[in-house]
Amino acid sequence: MKTLLLLFTLLLTSYLHASDKPNILFIYTDDQAPWALGESGNKQALTPNMDKLAREGVYYPNAYTTTPVCSPSRAGLLTSKYGYETGIDDWINTKYKSLTEQEPELGLDANLPNWVRDLQNHGYHTGLVGKWHLGYQAGHHPSHYGYDEFHGFIAGGTKPINPTIETGGKLVQTKGFTADVLTDFAIDFINRHQTQPFMLSLHYRAPHTNWLPVAKDDMLPIKAKDIELPHPDYPNLNSKRAKRMMREYLSSLRSVDRNLGVLLSKLDELKLSDNTVVIFTSDHGYNLGHNGIWHKGNGHWLLKTPTAATPNIPKNQRPNMYDTSIKVPLFIKWPQVGAQGKQSLSTFSNLDWYPTILSIAGIKPKKELRFRGVDQSSTISAPERIISDDYYAAYTTKHQSKSGMRMYSDGRYKLVKDFINTDRDEFYDLSRDPAETTNIINTNNALELSIIKSFNEKITAKMAATNDPLLK
Repeated sequence: MKTLLLLFTLLLTSYLHASDKPNILFIYTDDQAPWALGESGNKQALTPNMDKLAREGVYYPNAYTTTPVCSPSRAGLLTSKYGYETGIDDWINTKYKSLTEQEPELGLDANLPNWVRDLQNHGYHTGLVGKWHLGYQAGHHPSHYGYDEFHGFIAGGTKPINPTIETGGKLVQTKGFTADVLTDFAIDFINRHQTQPFMLSLHYRAPHTNWLPVAKDDMLPIKAKDIELPHPDYPNLNSKRAKRMMREYLSSLRSVDRNLGVLLSKLDELKLSDNTVVIFTSDHGYNLGHNGIWHKGNGHWLLKTPTAATPNIPKNQRPNMYDTSIKVPLFIKWPQVGAQGKQSLSTFSNLDWYPTILSIAGIKPKKELRFRGVDQSSTISAPERIISDDYYAAYTTKHQSKSGMRMYSDGRYKLVKDFINTDRDEFYDLSRDPAETTNIINTNNALELSIIKSFNEKITAKMAATNDPLLK
């Protein structure tokens, strides 16, 4: 193992010396499930450009986020800290109804170290195109976090067509489908900075709702399909609605895939592909009929009749930590260093990006930095190397429900604890039940009971080590 790491380090050092810093193109979709990818085996997901990129680089089927909603996931991406460590437990809510409070002043602390600013300080020209959702106040503008340029929207979402985009500090009414508009801004950024090392974060708003409208060519191939649902026999499932939503979701996803092809072709045209690290991932997963729900970690039931409310959980709400919510698609293409057409089974967290991207850029982190994630860069050249083999995630829901979920999994078993609603604890044997259809928390099996006890201890230890406010 040490020999493998040394080999990667020497290779990386040699490469960075020979061709200076690699460009970094970080493509981030919104609400893209790990199953919403042809390369995952889903024949309904028509994603030829994503699939091609996965085959040209390293594909990580065990990538995940530590909080399966927008704002805390994005905060963790930048800072390598859990959402509750940044004060962002749930999506930042400024105007919608909430069971706790609206948060117009809430945002990511601009004084927290993050990898964008570190890249900026080491000679990269940095840009963000697309979604922010880490604070609405002037002090939370992306320009305070290391981005030299911002062309996008501060809010959590925007229209799928004719979006209002902030660019150059001014709001501009654009025309066209939002995925196309954002890609045009990204290409303009690359055209203007192709002679210097750049880092561009391209944060698409698709396939976030509203999914429609999309370009006719993005809808037609999906419209012709007979949609198959993941759990068609789920009791009382509203199959008609689920199929309509799945068709719209997959059409929105195609708009991203089509634009990904345009973007990669532009890199080829400008002869930038060989010196550009392309990263493709998402902020969290998604459900569409999986276990009878739709949406993400703050899920909604997708049934013909409403579910009954319980204390802290209103009717039709299903807060969850299903793998379909926390897992994300991830592939990394690094032509000069990375493997091609390989899979890495290492569990890759959104908290791993900070140390990993610094390593890719050849930047040594400051001694005082304390990452919650780990450097995964060696898996790009050596996908067989396992850096991590377990998962830990945390989600305290505040707006649609009130819960305090903490989760641990070793890949075979999975325990979800709710520290606010103790009757909602869940335990799954993923080897026999990968879709998490049967909660066996009340098992009498001695082995399973010992695993629950062990996982309980691991969750408590992680909470203590990170000063989790739910640990009393």
